[in-house]
Amino acid sequence: MLADGAIWALGAMSGTSLDGVDAALLRTDGERVFSFGETAYRAYTDDERAVIRAALGAWPGEDGVEAAAEVVETAHAVLLAGINGADLVGFHGQTLAHEPRGRGTHQAGDGRVLAEVLGRPVVWDFRSADVELGGEGAPLAPFFHFACAKWAGLVEPVAFLNLGGVGNVTWVDPSKDAPAAEGALLAFDTGPANAPINDLMVKRRGKGMDEGGALAAQGDVDPSVIEAFLEDSYFFKMPPKSLDRDSFPGLGAAVAHLSDADAAATLAGCAVAAVARGMEHCPAPPKRLFVTGGGRHNKVMMAGLSVLLDCPVEPVEAIGLDGDMLEAQAFAYLAVRVARGLATSCPTTTGVRAAVGGGVVSEPEGAGR
Repeated sequence: MLADGAIWALGAMSGTSLDGVDAALLRTDGERVFSFGETAYRAYTDDERAVIRAALGAWPGEDGVEAAAEVVETAHAVLLAGINGADLVGFHGQTLAHEPRGRGTHQAGDGRVLAEVLGRPVVWDFRSADVELGGEGAPLAPFFHFACAKWAGLVEPVAFLNLGGVGNVTWVDPSKDAPAAEGALLAFDTGPANAPINDLMVKRRGKGMDEGGALAAQGDVDPSVIEAFLEDSYFFKMPPKSLDRDSFPGLGAAVAHLSDADAAATLAGCAVAAVARGMEHCPAPPKRLFVTGGGRHNKVMMAGLSVLLDCPVEPVEAIGLDGDMLEAQAFAYLAVRVARGLATSCPTTTGVRAAVGGGVVSEPEGAGR
């Protein structure tokens, strides 16, 4: 277990949008955020992305998993080896399958491999303990969102919305003393966000994403698709709740008859409608909504959120945070919490039975000898 005091931790995130690996340094004691450090990004090549995509939905030992894990480990090793000054590394890996009420949760990539390559202790497998104790295993960034709200000096309830491959929201009351305190947090996945749009772009245009929502901006929304989408049973479940990247496999078929632009606009509309529906669960209306992740660059999504929600909708940069690196920073923060024996999730963030600290710490061979 780490000694008390702030340290530099290096966090890495490879999200469900499958764009690449984010890495970020954070100085923290596992409770407060003191400062933000260097950041870096490594995009997956088209071939690497294809290997990972081929393994989506697979579980350990199944076809494609070993190849995907090798891609993930190699990409992380290359990126993280170029960043110095960290005492500890937080490695999330790449989620291939997520079924908390079934087979569990599966992130490709072995932290023991990275610990040997980097010569530093690596914290990984953040989600399994939460799932084993009855939690959803996601989202895991809420404790960091709480720390960010404190760092920014906020005192009234706010919400952080991450628009990655899947959308997730954290409602935060920063007047509380700790993230696991009663009434401090509520978090859950809102619905699909960028993943269906990215898949559409790959299939129809041979591109990884709809840059800035440019294609969606040229199209018209098909309201019947959104109405049918919102009838899914997921939207009638009370939070906490979570999704797999491909939990809505019918969305692609639902827009198959539409033009490229109309399909992109409709999928963006689905993401926005899911957020609006989810915000109805907040314990109190947030004073501001801060958007992080790639979706904050999608002008169609941001405009749609501003229309449907009753509070200002702003990128997290409005309070001095980096929306491209917040998830990586979160896993730096969580790594320190794991190493110090602190909780990383609680009943109001994942539905776990009690506050629990997930994660496995792997030391490089020979460490401490």
